[in-house]
Amino acid sequence: MDGLGSVRRTAKAIRDMLLRIGSEERERTPLWDGPAPGAVGADRSDIPTVSLYAPPEDKRSGETVVVLPGGGYTGHAEHEAAPVGRWLRSAGVVALIVRYRLAPRYKHPVMLQDAFRAISVARAVAEEWGLRTDRIGILGFSAGGHLAGMTAVMEGREVAEVHDPPDFAVLIYPVTTLTGPYSNPGVRSALTGDPRDTPEAARLSLGPQVTRSASPAFLVHGADDVVVPVENTLMLAEAYRAAGRPVDVHIYATGPHGFGLGARGRPTGSWPRECLTWMRALPDEP
Repeated sequence: MDGLGSVRRTAKAIRDMLLRIGSEERERTPLWDGPAPGAVGADRSDIPTVSLYAPPEDKRSGETVVVLPGGGYTGHAEHEAAPVGRWLRSAGVVALIVRYRLAPRYKHPVMLQDAFRAISVARAVAEEWGLRTDRIGILGFSAGGHLAGMTAVMEGREVAEVHDPPDFAVLIYPVTTLTGPYSNPGVRSALTGDPRDTPEAARLSLGPQVTRSASPAFLVHGADDVVVPVENTLMLAEAYRAAGRPVDVHIYATGPHGFGLGARGRPTGSWPRECLTWMRALPDEP
Protein backbone atom coordinates (compact mmCIF):
# COMPACT_ATOMS: atom_id res chain seq x y z
CA MET A 1 0.00 0.00 0.00
CA ASP A 2 1.42 3.40 -0.86
CA GLY A 3 1.99 6.02 1.84
CA LEU A 4 -1.10 8.12 1.25
CA GLY A 5 -3.47 5.55 -0.17
CA SER A 6 -5.54 5.75 -3.31
CA VAL A 7 -8.52 8.04 -3.68
CA ARG A 8 -10.80 5.01 -3.45
CA ARG A 9 -9.27 3.74 -0.22
CA THR A 10 -9.38 7.21 1.28
CA ALA A 11 -13.06 7.63 0.41
CA LYS A 12 -13.88 4.26 1.98
CA ALA A 13 -11.93 5.15 5.12
CA ILE A 14 -13.88 8.39 5.46
CA ARG A 15 -17.21 6.58 5.09
CA ASP A 16 -16.16 4.04 7.72
CA MET A 17 -15.03 6.83 10.01
CA LEU A 18 -18.39 8.58 9.74
CA LEU A 19 -20.01 5.53 11.29
CA ARG A 20 -17.58 5.63 14.20
CA ILE A 21 -17.40 9.34 15.01
CA GLY A 22 -21.16 9.61 14.86
CA SER A 23 -21.47 7.09 17.67
CA GLU A 24 -20.37 9.20 20.62
CA GLU A 25 -19.71 12.92 20.75
CA ARG A 26 -16.19 13.90 21.79
CA GLU A 27 -14.86 10.35 21.43
CA ARG A 28 -11.30 10.36 20.11
CA THR A 29 -11.44 8.35 16.93
CA PRO A 30 -8.47 7.45 14.70
CA LEU A 31 -8.18 9.95 11.88
CA TRP A 32 -7.03 7.33 9.39
CA ASP A 33 -8.52 3.97 8.50
CA GLY A 34 -5.71 1.65 9.46
CA PRO A 35 -2.12 2.80 10.00
CA ALA A 36 -1.60 6.48 9.20
CA PRO A 37 0.74 7.28 6.29
CA GLY A 38 4.33 7.32 7.47
CA ALA A 39 3.50 5.73 10.84
CA VAL A 40 6.63 4.51 12.60
CA GLY A 41 4.79 2.38 15.14
CA ALA A 42 1.41 1.57 16.61
CA ASP A 43 1.60 3.44 19.91
CA ARG A 44 -0.83 6.14 20.93
CA SER A 45 1.55 8.80 19.60
CA ASP A 46 1.40 7.16 16.16
CA ILE A 47 -2.38 7.45 15.85
CA PRO A 48 -3.77 10.93 15.11
CA THR A 49 -7.33 11.33 16.33
CA VAL A 50 -10.43 13.42 15.74
CA SER A 51 -13.09 14.40 18.28
CA LEU A 52 -16.50 15.52 17.07
CA TYR A 53 -18.47 18.39 18.65
CA ALA A 54 -21.85 18.57 16.95
CA PRO A 55 -24.80 20.81 17.83
CA PRO A 56 -28.31 19.37 17.69
CA GLU A 57 -29.56 18.95 14.14
CA ASP A 58 -32.02 21.84 14.40
CA LYS A 59 -29.28 24.19 15.67
CA ARG A 60 -26.67 23.58 12.96
CA SER A 61 -25.75 26.73 11.04
CA GLY A 62 -24.13 24.95 8.10
CA GLU A 63 -20.41 25.46 8.74
CA THR A 64 -17.95 22.74 9.71
CA VAL A 65 -14.58 23.66 11.22
CA VAL A 66 -11.42 21.61 11.78
CA VAL A 67 -9.55 22.77 14.90
CA LEU A 68 -5.78 22.37 15.29
CA PRO A 69 -4.49 23.16 18.80
CA GLY A 70 -1.07 24.72 19.21
CA GLY A 71 1.85 23.32 21.16
CA GLY A 72 4.99 23.99 19.16
CA TYR A 73 4.51 20.82 17.08
CA THR A 74 5.56 18.87 20.21
CA GLY A 75 2.26 18.84 22.13
CA HIS A 76 -1.40 19.82 22.00
CA ALA A 77 -2.54 22.76 24.13
CA GLU A 78 -5.74 21.47 25.70
CA HIS A 79 -7.20 24.94 26.28
CA GLU A 80 -7.15 25.30 22.48
CA ALA A 81 -8.97 21.99 21.97
CA ALA A 82 -12.12 21.00 23.90
CA PRO A 83 -13.09 24.58 24.93
CA VAL A 84 -12.94 25.60 21.28
CA GLY A 85 -15.08 22.65 20.28
CA ARG A 86 -17.67 23.60 22.89
CA TRP A 87 -17.68 27.25 21.74
CA LEU A 88 -18.20 26.30 18.10
CA ARG A 89 -20.88 23.78 19.00
CA SER A 90 -22.74 26.43 21.03
CA ALA A 91 -22.67 28.66 17.94
CA GLY A 92 -24.22 25.96 15.75
CA VAL A 93 -20.95 24.99 14.07
CA VAL A 94 -19.86 21.36 13.75
CA ALA A 95 -16.29 21.13 15.07
CA LEU A 96 -13.66 18.44 14.62
CA ILE A 97 -10.77 18.70 17.09
CA VAL A 98 -7.69 17.07 15.59
CA ARG A 99 -4.74 15.79 17.58
CA TYR A 100 -2.21 15.48 14.80
CA ARG A 101 1.08 13.63 15.06
CA LEU A 102 3.97 15.41 16.76
CA ALA A 103 7.73 15.88 16.89
CA PRO A 104 10.22 14.54 17.72
CA ARG A 105 8.70 11.27 16.53
CA TYR A 106 7.37 12.89 13.35
CA LYS A 107 8.43 15.66 11.00
CA HIS A 108 6.92 17.47 8.04
CA PRO A 109 4.97 16.51 5.93
CA VAL A 110 3.26 14.06 8.31
CA MET A 111 1.42 16.79 10.22
CA LEU A 112 0.20 18.31 6.97
CA GLN A 113 -1.07 14.92 5.80
CA ASP A 114 -3.11 14.70 9.00
CA ALA A 115 -4.50 18.22 8.53
CA PHE A 116 -5.59 17.65 4.94
CA ARG A 117 -7.10 14.31 5.93
CA ALA A 118 -9.13 16.05 8.63
CA ILE A 119 -10.49 18.54 6.09
CA SER A 120 -11.59 15.65 3.87
CA VAL A 121 -13.29 14.01 6.85
CA ALA A 122 -15.02 17.29 7.70
CA ARG A 123 -16.27 17.61 4.14
CA ALA A 124 -17.62 14.06 4.27
CA VAL A 125 -19.35 14.82 7.59
CA ALA A 126 -20.95 17.91 6.06
CA GLU A 127 -22.17 15.96 3.04
CA GLU A 128 -23.53 13.15 5.21
CA TRP A 129 -25.47 15.60 7.39
CA GLY A 130 -26.69 17.87 4.61
CA LEU A 131 -24.51 20.81 5.66
CA ARG A 132 -22.69 23.16 3.31
CA THR A 133 -19.74 21.40 1.73
CA ASP A 134 -18.43 24.80 0.57
CA ARG A 135 -18.15 26.05 4.16
CA ILE A 136 -15.43 23.80 5.51
CA GLY A 137 -13.01 25.87 7.55
CA ILE A 138 -9.86 25.33 9.54
CA LEU A 139 -8.91 27.05 12.80
CA GLY A 140 -5.43 26.83 14.27
CA PHE A 141 -3.54 28.32 17.19
CA SER A 142 0.19 29.11 17.25
CA ALA A 143 1.99 26.14 15.62
CA GLY A 144 -1.47 24.77 14.84
CA GLY A 145 -2.04 28.09 13.10
CA HIS A 146 1.01 27.42 10.96
CA LEU A 147 -0.32 23.98 10.11
CA ALA A 148 -3.76 25.42 9.31
CA GLY A 149 -2.10 28.13 7.24
CA MET A 150 -0.21 25.56 5.18
CA THR A 151 -3.50 23.93 4.19
CA ALA A 152 -4.79 27.36 3.14
CA VAL A 153 -1.87 28.45 0.96
CA MET A 154 0.22 25.46 -0.15
CA GLU A 155 -1.81 24.45 -3.24
CA GLY A 156 -0.97 20.79 -2.67
CA ARG A 157 2.69 21.18 -3.48
CA GLU A 158 3.69 19.34 -0.32
CA VAL A 159 1.23 16.42 -0.17
CA ALA A 160 -0.70 16.56 -3.42
CA GLU A 161 -2.31 13.14 -3.00
CA VAL A 162 -4.47 14.30 -0.10
CA HIS A 163 -4.77 17.98 -0.98
CA ASP A 164 -8.16 19.32 0.08
CA PRO A 165 -7.86 23.03 0.92
CA PRO A 166 -10.26 24.64 3.39
CA ASP A 167 -12.85 27.16 2.26
CA PHE A 168 -11.62 29.57 4.93
CA ALA A 169 -8.89 29.71 7.56
CA VAL A 170 -8.84 31.22 11.05
CA LEU A 171 -5.30 31.66 12.40
CA ILE A 172 -4.85 32.73 16.02
CA TYR A 173 -1.38 34.07 17.00
CA PRO A 174 0.01 31.86 14.21
CA VAL A 175 3.58 31.00 13.38
CA THR A 176 3.85 32.08 9.73
CA THR A 177 7.58 32.39 9.13
CA LEU A 178 10.26 29.80 9.85
CA THR A 179 13.19 32.02 8.87
CA GLY A 180 14.54 35.40 9.91
CA PRO A 181 14.32 37.43 13.12
CA TYR A 182 10.62 36.79 13.76
CA SER A 183 10.78 33.01 13.52
CA ASN A 184 10.66 30.58 16.42
CA PRO A 185 13.67 28.21 16.33
CA GLY A 186 11.88 25.62 18.45
CA VAL A 187 8.98 25.37 16.02
CA ARG A 188 11.36 25.28 13.07
CA SER A 189 13.40 22.49 14.64
CA ALA A 190 10.32 20.47 15.61
CA LEU A 191 8.81 20.67 12.13
CA THR A 192 11.92 20.18 10.00
CA GLY A 193 14.39 18.52 12.35
CA ASP A 194 16.88 21.36 11.83
CA PRO A 195 17.08 24.50 14.01
CA ARG A 196 18.87 26.46 11.28
CA ASP A 197 17.41 28.68 8.57
CA THR A 198 17.31 26.21 5.69
CA PRO A 199 15.72 26.14 2.22
CA GLU A 200 13.06 23.81 3.63
CA ALA A 201 12.25 26.29 6.40
CA ALA A 202 11.92 29.04 3.81
CA ARG A 203 9.63 26.85 1.69
CA LEU A 204 7.39 26.17 4.67
CA SER A 205 7.01 29.85 5.55
CA LEU A 206 3.49 30.93 4.64
CA GLY A 207 3.85 34.41 3.17
CA PRO A 208 5.85 33.48 0.05
CA GLN A 209 3.33 30.72 -0.73
CA VAL A 210 0.26 32.97 -0.89
CA THR A 211 -1.32 33.14 -4.35
CA ARG A 212 -4.72 34.09 -5.71
CA SER A 213 -5.97 30.64 -4.74
CA ALA A 214 -5.25 31.07 -1.02
CA SER A 215 -8.24 30.48 1.25
CA PRO A 216 -9.81 33.61 2.80
CA ALA A 217 -8.22 34.22 6.20
CA PHE A 218 -9.12 35.69 9.58
CA LEU A 219 -5.99 36.57 11.57
CA VAL A 220 -5.68 37.37 15.28
CA HIS A 221 -2.57 38.35 17.27
CA GLY A 222 -1.41 40.28 20.31
CA ALA A 223 1.05 43.10 19.73
CA ASP A 224 2.96 42.16 22.90
CA ASP A 225 3.43 38.47 21.99
CA VAL A 226 7.05 37.59 22.81
CA VAL A 227 6.80 33.91 21.84
CA VAL A 228 5.50 34.38 18.30
CA PRO A 229 6.00 38.05 17.39
CA VAL A 230 3.06 39.89 15.86
CA GLU A 231 5.13 40.40 12.72
CA ASN A 232 4.20 36.82 11.83
CA THR A 233 0.59 37.89 11.32
CA LEU A 234 1.48 41.25 9.77
CA MET A 235 3.70 39.64 7.13
CA LEU A 236 1.05 37.10 6.20
CA ALA A 237 -1.60 39.81 6.00
CA GLU A 238 0.59 41.80 3.63
CA ALA A 239 1.14 38.71 1.45
CA TYR A 240 -2.63 38.23 1.26
CA ARG A 241 -3.14 41.89 0.36
CA ALA A 242 -0.48 41.72 -2.35
CA ALA A 243 -2.15 38.61 -3.82
CA GLY A 244 -5.58 40.23 -3.77
CA ARG A 245 -7.02 37.65 -1.39
CA PRO A 246 -9.58 38.34 1.37
CA VAL A 247 -8.02 38.78 4.81
CA ASP A 248 -9.40 40.16 8.06
CA VAL A 249 -6.80 41.20 10.64
CA HIS A 250 -7.30 41.77 14.38
CA ILE A 251 -4.32 43.03 16.40
CA TYR A 252 -4.78 43.55 20.13
CA ALA A 253 -2.45 45.87 22.06
CA THR A 254 -2.36 43.40 24.93
CA GLY A 255 -2.62 39.72 24.15
CA PRO A 256 0.24 37.54 25.39
CA HIS A 257 0.82 34.31 23.56
CA GLY A 258 -1.65 31.51 24.21
CA PHE A 259 -4.77 33.49 25.14
CA GLY A 260 -6.98 30.91 23.40
CA LEU A 261 -10.58 32.06 23.24
CA GLY A 262 -9.58 35.23 25.09
CA ALA A 263 -10.43 36.47 28.56
CA ARG A 264 -13.96 37.63 29.26
CA GLY A 265 -14.06 41.39 29.67
CA ARG A 266 -10.73 41.81 27.89
CA PRO A 267 -10.26 42.93 24.28
CA THR A 268 -9.03 39.49 23.20
CA GLY A 269 -12.36 38.05 24.33
CA SER A 270 -14.06 39.66 21.34
CA TRP A 271 -12.38 37.66 18.60
CA PRO A 272 -14.67 34.58 18.73
CA ARG A 273 -17.76 36.71 18.15
CA GLU A 274 -16.07 38.71 15.40
CA CYS A 275 -14.86 35.48 13.79
CA LEU A 276 -18.38 34.07 13.58
CA THR A 277 -19.63 37.30 12.00
CA TRP A 278 -16.81 37.18 9.43
CA MET A 279 -17.33 33.48 8.70
CA ARG A 280 -21.01 33.91 7.98
CA ALA A 281 -20.47 36.98 5.80
CA LEU A 282 -18.02 35.24 3.46
CA PRO A 283 -19.19 35.48 -0.14
CA ASP A 284 -19.52 32.40 -2.28
CA GLU A 285 -16.31 31.86 -4.25
CA PRO A 286 -16.76 31.70 -8.04
